[in-house]
Amino acid sequence: MTTLGLIGSGLIGGTLARLAVGAGIDVVLSNSRGPETLADLVAELGPRARAATPAEAGEAGDWVVVTVPLKNYLQVPVAPLAGRTVLDTNNYYPDRDGHFARLDSGETTSSELLQEHLGSARVVKAFNTIYFGHLTALARPAGAPDRSALPIAGDDAAGKAHAVTLLDALGFDAVDAGPLSESWRFQPDTPAYGLPYLKDVQLPMSEDPGRQADIATIREALAAATR
Repeated sequence: MTTLGLIGSGLIGGTLARLAVGAGIDVVLSNSRGPETLADLVAELGPRARAATPAEAGEAGDWVVVTVPLKNYLQVPVAPLAGRTVLDTNNYYPDRDGHFARLDSGETTSSELLQEHLGSARVVKAFNTIYFGHLTALARPAGAPDRSALPIAGDDAAGKAHAVTLLDALGFDAVDAGPLSESWRFQPDTPAYGLPYLKDVQLPMSEDPGRQADIATIREALAAATR
């Protein structure tokens, strides 16, 4: 039986947990406030779900999703994630996170910061470009003609392959954007961030049901990104 560990169980984390349970994957949820605060979500998800501490979620996961504000990335436990595939959903929002000089200068990317912190973990940038509601609306089985794609980036080939296995199980194809240093191509304010999944850009994301963003669309958006 495979398990998805979640460090952070908000809108993105909770949505990924629902998709995972629907795909027959066990989930271990955690947040910064304690397992007891996740009781309602665990009850909703059913017997495949349980709540734990971040360290316990990391230890339990065949994959581990880190979905916490960037300003808190140093709080992610290191030892439990050693050697594991860690999917990083985070984006850098200075208004929320404060300013990071190395990010402002373009010297590095937010996922590279997490990789530096975690050491031997295999960090893969994923799930950061898409509104949580579109994750639910656009998930499709393998081979579906209207299946959407998500960009990923990572420095470890085996880690990326493992991440692609999870994306496939949750209902998405993947487009490999290269190493973590190239993950800026699908960070905020780039063509691959958000817009490919909007059905009508006149509507707020929260009111838009989403549209297919296939592999070709995402590749074009990544190629169009400029610093």
